[in-house]
Amino acid sequence: MAPKSRKKDKQKSRVIQAGGGLVWRQSTVGLEIAIIHRPSYDDWTFPKGKLHKGETWEQAALREVEEETNCQASLEDFAGCNCYHFEGRPKVVLYWHMRLLQDGGFTPGEEVDQLDWLSVEAALKKLSYAGERQLLK
Repeated sequence: MAPKSRKKDKQKSRVIQAGGGLVWRQSTVGLEIAIIHRPSYDDWTFPKGKLHKGETWEQAALREVEEETNCQASLEDFAGCNCYHFEGRPKVVLYWHMRLLQDGGFTPGEEVDQLDWLSVEAALKKLSYAGERQLLK
């Protein structure tokens, strides 16, 4: 039994690595940031997701932004990180500020059903997680 429990403990201690983006655009009302709604968690958050094998943090961040928003963006400055436990495992998410290059037109899906472009003030009120609000401040 000992080897099996060690394997389970190792899996529980394995850090989940994810990349995400604070995607900015200039609009007629000023600077706006993208936040998404995930129906499975009923939360408002920045686009983010787990790294694929062989992928860098930056590549994952750009891929996840495109997958979840249908927007192409370019990396700008490093925005910071959030560390927390998710389903009993440690998770580290590294975020970058990103500049919108092309908006491909958002289509709601199972994973993400809404995309909002908001002012910083409005996003601070709508984001579900304190760690993400802190990144935006």
